[in-house]
Amino acid sequence: MEWLMGFGSRFITQLQSPTLAFLIGGALIVAMGSRLSIPNSIYQFIIFLLLMRIGMKGGIEIRSAEIGEMLLPAVFSVAVGIIIVLLGTGFFSLLARVRWSDGTATAGLFGAVSSSTLAAAMVLLEEQAVFFEAWVPALYPFMDIPALILAIVLSKLGTEKAGTRTSASTRILDVIKESIQGPALSALVLGLALGIFARPESVLEGFYNPIFRGLLSVLMFILGMEAYSRIRELKQVAHWFALYALAAPILHGLIGFALGYVAHILAGFSPGGVVLLSVIAASNSDISGPPTLRAGIPSANPSTYIGASTSIGTPVAIGICIPLFVSLAEMVFGV
Repeated sequence: MEWLMGFGSRFITQLQSPTLAFLIGGALIVAMGSRLSIPNSIYQFIIFLLLMRIGMKGGIEIRSAEIGEMLLPAVFSVAVGIIIVLLGTGFFSLLARVRWSDGTATAGLFGAVSSSTLAAAMVLLEEQAVFFEAWVPALYPFMDIPALILAIVLSKLGTEKAGTRTSASTRILDVIKESIQGPALSALVLGLALGIFARPESVLEGFYNPIFRGLLSVLMFILGMEAYSRIRELKQVAHWFALYALAAPILHGLIGFALGYVAHILAGFSPGGVVLLSVIAASNSDISGPPTLRAGIPSANPSTYIGASTSIGTPVAIGICIPLFVSLAEMVFGV
């Protein structure tokens, strides 16, 4: 009962936080019929700045960290991405009315990672003075890329069974290239490289850190606007996608928490790091995933995987999963 009260209190606090408040505000303003729009170029620029900051901060920490400390969490990140795609694909394969390509694309998007959800969780932990290793955001590509690759390969295997044969090895190389060249991973990898091999501390403290939370609030507002607009698309597809989008983030986050707890026992992974691994697992890609899946699984209906992810998956990950796993860590670790 005490834990439930703690979660309820944290959930209400999260609703009042700038992160979720701007998300809800964006949805409400579209619901009211506003014609306000944010140019896509501004959206991409905000993503670039946020991920550059996350990458540089992680790279600076990696520079002085023991590689051995990262090894087990990185391996578990790969495992979580693969498990999520396999579970999602298995679920949708049981539904006769759901096309194979739609199911694999949705599973791939939920196996990939949302940088905005990651950023929101980091801000919350920093506000509450919960320690986490600064290299934890560097786990992003370890989960993101394997999930996208596996989803596309599974989709292609299903297509081959239907009689159309393609080169799986070629597709794997293509999706790796597309993922790395995408705006999200490109910015994150660049920030990591600068943090590891350069000395960007002055520009990080003087420019990126002061604007980080302000830019995050704008990003949440944009995602709220898009989430509401995608609800109409989601109405056009089977209700199973909505059910999956409601339950999957929580289940995936619990898988991440369980493996993070193992890493805590075996390698000293911090409780804050366990929370972030859980949130990464609970998130679903809103930047790198959609364009990669559109190119890799062109037969899939974007209304299924993007609609389910943006309309339901992201709000659940941010509004429910972040306070849920912070509260769970408080119960398990006493943080």
